[in-house]
Amino acid sequence: MDSTVELLWGMRPPPNRGPKPGFTIQEIARAAMDIADAEGLAALSMQRVAGELGFTKMALYRYVSGKAELIAVMIEEAVGEPLDLSAVPGGWRGKLQQWAHQLWETWDRHPWLPGATIGERVMGPKEVGWTEIAVAALAGTGLSGSEQMDAVLLLSGHVRNTRSTASAGTQPWTTQRQPGPDLSTLPDHAAGRFPALSAAIASAGDPTPDRSREFGLQRLLDGLEVLITQRTR
Repeated sequence: MDSTVELLWGMRPPPNRGPKPGFTIQEIARAAMDIADAEGLAALSMQRVAGELGFTKMALYRYVSGKAELIAVMIEEAVGEPLDLSAVPGGWRGKLQQWAHQLWETWDRHPWLPGATIGERVMGPKEVGWTEIAVAALAGTGLSGSEQMDAVLLLSGHVRNTRSTASAGTQPWTTQRQPGPDLSTLPDHAAGRFPALSAAIASAGDPTPDRSREFGLQRLLDGLEVLITQRTR
């Protein structure tokens, strides 16, 4: 069985030789997270984490096999236990809205998470649990299993794309982290050349930091509601 699977799912037996471990895997993950939260994944190394914990790089290999496995346990620690959505009002829509908001908060606390959770990799029970509660929210809606999973994929993709302008891509109306009308980086004649964009910016008013993410979330949920209504008639 894959070593990372054993570690994330609590199936790895404790070492039976050598000194008793001085740290738990969760403590090691939190030390690594502190580095990544402050400086990004590029600053993370086995040597750096070992130094923060006060032991040698080689000693760290008693806990994790390398940086990839270290990041895997960091992800699991950062996402935390999935929410209990059972008491959230508003049916499936209220539950998925709360799910998305909490996911945004988690990724805002740990800006390295979106980049670390791309591609083929092993997922731990906490991370899988977040997908489980989102899919479970759609139970009884009339959506098929594949449609439930596709819906959760769309929502998680929206969360990823709108976590910040840094991850969503540069737009001509803002140089800030959040959406906002700012054409200061464009030439003076830009308004005449791009009249539709200029008019939209002029009429946008004062934006809120979460405007784009909340607008997209509500439109996605609106679309799901139309489909679910059709299925339950």
